[in-house]
Order: sequence, then C-alpha cells, then structure tokens
Amino acid sequence: MKKTLALLILASLFSCNNNDEKADGYGNFEATEVTISAEANGKLISFTIEEGAVLEPNTQIGLVDTTQLYFNKQQLIASRNTIFSKSKNVLSQDQVLQAQLKTTLIEKKRVENMFAENAATKRQVDEVVGKVNVLKEQIKSVGTQNAPIKNEAKSIDVQIEKIEDQIEKSKIINPIKGTVLAKYAEPNEITAFGKPLYKIADISEMTLRVYVSETQLPKIKIGQKVTVKIDSGAEMKDYPGTISWIASSAEFTPKIIQTKEERVNLVYAIKIIVKNDGSLKIGMPAEMWIK
Repeated sequence: MKKTLALLILASLFSCNNNDEKADGYGNFEATEVTISAEANGKLISFTIEEGAVLEPNTQIGLVDTTQLYFNKQQLIASRNTIFSKSKNVLSQDQVLQAQLKTTLIEKKRVENMFAENAATKRQVDEVVGKVNVLKEQIKSVGTQNAPIKNEAKSIDVQIEKIEDQIEKSKIINPIKGTVLAKYAEPNEITAFGKPLYKIADISEMTLRVYVSETQLPKIKIGQKVTVKIDSGAEMKDYPGTISWIASSAEFTPKIIQTKEERVNLVYAIKIIVKNDGSLKIGMPAEMWIK
C-alpha cells in the first residue's frame, strides 16, 4: 500500500514538472477612475446616487442650495432696471435735442438762401449758425452723460451672468457614463468648492496592465488579439483582449506581483482592453496568454 502511494506521488510530481504551459504575463485590472467634486458652496439639497449605480452622462444627480444666489440675482436685476430708467431719461433729452437740431438746420439753410439773395443780414446767418453749434454741443454732452450709465449697465450684466453660471454649477451633473465606485457626501450636508462628492468609472471595458520581458516584446504589438484568463472556481475563465498600449521604456518589475528574484528584472508595461461581462473587478488579478 505504501509502495503504491509513493508511486502515485511520484507520477503526480512528474506530470506537474512536464506541464510547461505558462502565461505570458500577469497583472491586475484597472479602470479610469474620475472623482467628481462640488463646484459650489452650500447645503446639498439633493444627492440621489448610491454606490454601484450606473449613471448616464449629462444627468443631474444633485443640487446645492441656490437661494442666496437667486436673491443676489434679483437685486442686480432691480439695479439694472434703475440704471435703464436713467438711461431712458438721457435718451429722451437726446431725442428732443436732435429734433431741435433738425429744425434749426432747416432754418439755417433758409437764412443762407435769403442771404445769398440779399434778403437776410450776415448777423442773422451768424445767429442761426450759433444755434446749430450750441445744439450739437448739447447733444455731445448728453452722449457723454449716457456713456457711464451704459458702462454701469454692462457691469451689472456681467455680474448677473456670473451668478447665472454659479447657479448652473450648483447643479451636480454627472459627466460620463459609468458605475459609482464610492460616495463621499450625503443630502443636507454642507459642501464646498472642490470637495469630492463621488467617484465613478466606466467598467464596461476594463484595462489589464501586465508586464513582459524584453524578449517577449517582438511577439506583441498594438492591436494584437490575446487571451485573458481569470480564476473562476476550479478552472480558468477566458476573455478576448486587445493590446492597446506598450510602454516605450522599461521599468523594474512591480513588487506586488513578482517574486523576490524577479523584482530586479527590467520589464515593459502593456495595457489590454477587455470587455467586461460583469465579472471583472478593479484590482482583480489576471493572466495574459498570447497563444
């Protein structure tokens, strides 16, 4: 019995030593993680997301209190209306002076014609010319009075646009399609500009970062199809993958995935794009098989 058991152990060891199949690379899955932060200060009136939720791009998922911004905007609108009323008074004066100038110019032409026929004196001509010059100066003065009013109105318009931009940024808009990985805030909390609210990543496609030796580089190229394997119970589960990036320079083998002897070796990082069926997770280890 002991002899038979010893023979079985030797046969098992022999079969293992003859199994030369080995993955061409080892690594971990990763995804581009985006941390979304607040763009306004105030209380979170609403924040309707949960970890694991799949969000669509350009979707409003929350709102920061805009009450004070609204009141500031209304105050500026009232100030602008007051300025416009001043401008209307100035413009009405300009219209009156323009009408007087038009009448005076007609009178000036008539006097000049009469002077040409010796029916008017030089003094009459000078008087009407003087009236025209006075009216032109008055019109110019009114225009000068209206210039600062216009500038003040433009300044208020800019302030209103600024507040409207702040109100728009108080809306929390999800920028990309992806899955919520972490949530950092809750409704009714006070948030501030730049404070992280949640982290999101598109995990419909995962990136497997693996490391290969210099001798393996001639066998790989960007766009090449490879097989990616992950642990799945007693067997390995296969996924088709595509090499999307190859590092241009070597680096030392990462300590987290290699033995002590291999850490001194120089390797090249590559990235493999893999479609996710829901089983792949960030940080999950995997193997790359070129054959």
